Amino acid sequence: MRVLILFFLILTPLSLSAQMSPEEVVQKQLETYNNRDIDGFMSVIDTNITMHDFSTGKITLEGYEDCKKVYAEVFADSPKLHSKILTRTVFDNKVIDHEYITGRKGSDTPIELVLIYEVNDEKITKISVLRKQE
Repeated sequence: MRVLILFFLILTPLSLSAQMSPEEVVQKQLETYNNRDIDGFMSVIDTNITMHDFSTGKITLEGYEDCKKVYAEVFADSPKLHSKILTRTVFDNKVIDHEYITGRKGSDTPIELVLIYEVNDEKITKISVLRKQE
């Protein structure tokens, strides 16, 4: 019995420290995005994910299956897809990335966005997207 209790006490801090921080979750999402790895990408997406247009508040994507469908198509149509982080700010469970995206759907025109990721329990639950006004 003492061995079992000792074993539990030794492993408990290890399991607690293994949890990914919000920044690590978003970094994993970025790396799998750049590798066009849909399974890795979706591994950090919550089942009830929502994506919002920051300016209007309108929901532009809702739910795990919708997200998987959209990004699977983007990955399939974007052999040169790459997102570079220009700046990153971490504030509590929010990660704010200023991204410079190239190769989306075969386009030579870069896209510059600010994305606010909300992370809960190692999953991205909400993404708010800010676009430059044209």
